[in-house]
Amino acid sequence: MLTQVHEHIVAELGHSSRTDTIFVVTALIFDLVVLGVNSGAAAGASEGPASLAANLILVVFILVTLFVNLIAVTGLFVGRRTRRRLLEGLVAMYADNQVDKYYNPALLSDYGTRYLLFTGVIVLLGSTAILIPLIIRFV
Repeated sequence: MLTQVHEHIVAELGHSSRTDTIFVVTALIFDLVVLGVNSGAAAGASEGPASLAANLILVVFILVTLFVNLIAVTGLFVGRRTRRRLLEGLVAMYADNQVDKYYNPALLSDYGTRYLLFTGVIVLLGSTAILIPLIIRFV
């Protein structure tokens, strides 16, 4: 039974990693696409009289960018919490079986740091996708 529990936890860690990857890649690609679209809309709105359509496109994409990035960051926080819980269970299982010396507990904080770095990249790119078009539009 212990082997099955171990396999289940390891499988859950794999699923969690794939889900985190989807959140990160989706947010990054979306932000890059929106950066281009919003920059174009902002440039069009800044030439001559401001076009209502270009301004509305800019506003809608800014709002959607905020929501997509918020969802991605929330997903990463949930993934981070899930990974920590699963790994703590594994470490407890390893301790119960006197094999915990083979798993360095510092890995738990390393994974947490990695999640913070992913979150930072998403926040920075999302902010860029919002700020650059605003600068183009209003400066």
